[in-house]
Amino acid sequence: MGMTLDFSILLLFTDALALGLWTTLRLTLLCIVLGTTLGFVIGLLRSSGNAVVRGLLGLYVELFRGTPVLIQLFWIFFCLPLILGVEFSNFVSATIALTLYMGAITSETFRASLRSVGREQMDACVALGLPRRAQIVNVILPQAVLRAVPTLLSNAVSLFKESALVSAVGMADLMFIGQNISNNTARPVEVLTVVAAIYFVIAFPLTRAVTVVEQKLLRKFSA
Repeated sequence: MGMTLDFSILLLFTDALALGLWTTLRLTLLCIVLGTTLGFVIGLLRSSGNAVVRGLLGLYVELFRGTPVLIQLFWIFFCLPLILGVEFSNFVSATIALTLYMGAITSETFRASLRSVGREQMDACVALGLPRRAQIVNVILPQAVLRAVPTLLSNAVSLFKESALVSAVGMADLMFIGQNISNNTARPVEVLTVVAAIYFVIAFPLTRAVTVVEQKLLRKFSA
C-alpha cells in the first residue's frame, strides 16, 4: 500500500518555517561579511614577506579547508568552551565556525586574484612614479577584488548550503525546524522536500548569477 502525499499540512507551519529561514539567512549573511573581511586580511598577510606569518596563516587555511565543516562546528561548540572556560550559545558557536571556514576559503580566493594581476601593471605604476601605497590601493587591489567576485559569490552560495549543518548543535535554523516538523507530523517526505525546495529556490538563482557575472568579467578582462 503506497503512501499518500499531503503537502497541505505544511500550511500549518508556514510561520515556523519562515522563522527558520530568517535565522538561516541572518546567520549566513553575518558569516559572509565577517568571513570575507577575514579572508581579505589573511590573503594580504599571506602575501607578505614574513615567513612566520605566512606559515601560521597557511596552517589555519589548510586546517579549515581540509577538515569537515561539521567537525569544526562540533569542536567549537563542545571543545572551545571547555578550553576557554566560557559558555557559547549555539548561534555564537555557529557564527565562529562558519566565519573561520569562510575566512579560510576566501583568503585563497583573494590570494589567487592578487597573483592574477599582471606584472605589467606594477611596471606601469613604477613608470608613472606612484608610491607603493598608491600602487596597492588604487591599482592592484581594485583589480584583484573585481577578479575575485565570481568565486566570492560562489563561496557565499556554498556557505548558505553548509549552514544547514548548524541544526546539529540545536540551532533553530530552517533545517532544524524542518526536522522537528517532520518528526512531529510523521511526514518526512513532504516536509523535507519543501525544505530542500526552499534551499534550492534561494541557491539556484544565485548560482546562475555567479555564472553571468563570471562571463561578463571574462569578456571584460579578455577585451
